[in-house]
Amino acid sequence: MSDKKEVLICGEVKGEKITTITKELMTTGRKLCIDLNQPLSLLLIGQNIQEAANEAILLGADKVYTAEGASWVESFPEHYVSIIADICNQTGPSIILFSQTDMGRDIAPRLAARLGAGVCLDCIELAIDPDTKSLLQTKPVYGGNAMAVWASTNNKPQVITMRPRTAAQAEPDTSRKGEIVPVALDVNNSMIKGKLLETLQEDVKGIRLEEAKVIITGGGGIGGKEGFQLIKELAQILGGAVGISRVPCDEGWMPAGHEIGQTGHMVSPDLYIAVGISGAPQHLAGCSGSKCIIAINKDPEAHIFKEADFGIVGYYREVLPVLIEKCRNLLA
Repeated sequence: MSDKKEVLICGEVKGEKITTITKELMTTGRKLCIDLNQPLSLLLIGQNIQEAANEAILLGADKVYTAEGASWVESFPEHYVSIIADICNQTGPSIILFSQTDMGRDIAPRLAARLGAGVCLDCIELAIDPDTKSLLQTKPVYGGNAMAVWASTNNKPQVITMRPRTAAQAEPDTSRKGEIVPVALDVNNSMIKGKLLETLQEDVKGIRLEEAKVIITGGGGIGGKEGFQLIKELAQILGGAVGISRVPCDEGWMPAGHEIGQTGHMVSPDLYIAVGISGAPQHLAGCSGSKCIIAINKDPEAHIFKEADFGIVGYYREVLPVLIEKCRNLLA
């Protein structure tokens, strides 16, 4: 891997600003570059991205590739793959980083197939083996019940997606200098295999689940939509977001956009409070990266207690009011 030239981050831009999860990738990428003694590069695609490119330099990028034009990431992923594959063929990066977002999940496997590269999705930690210089990739397996470490080979690049909130956001350094390299777009419509016809934007209020430091999640034990009033109240006091497991999603007690698990969001908050959740592997796969898990369940044999750092055995309608009052007083 040491004969390669750079670590490349495929960044995301929203509102002409680099996204939070891309800033987290900058922290991870910079650490890898130090261990490999390689420069850090970032690719940005979209319109009016000059400000974001300048910001990326301050955040730690040595070089920023910019492709000015309409963003095809969601509408035409084939274009995005083609652009980054061309850059990779020219520069020969050792590691290519994506966030574990809709874009990353869609693009990373396609890119790996195009480059003949290795690919590992939903990683929570990356490190460089000091002896072999191989990339060590840690990710949850068996529904989050275990962690596996995969070692890359040294003769091909490795494509990675990183779970959000597994690293701190990079902080700007106004003294940093770097290079911005415009990339010409060679758009070939014949490569398009599918087209996005319409996007329905969900009206998300409050903190996004992927960015929340505190998440209060309700499961089937809540019993109905009325019970979520207590969960929302606790989330508001703690400045957190509200999540749900599969049962409340299927029953329509809360919007599907709040679901956490294999069929929903993958989250890594500092504090995760699971209320009325049994602890099914499908749900734990979505929250196993949490730094601290607190379980509240009236069933002392619930599997969630085996995964939690702290547990409270009791009916949530009796536990939550007390917890809400205590938190309110402590934070007053």
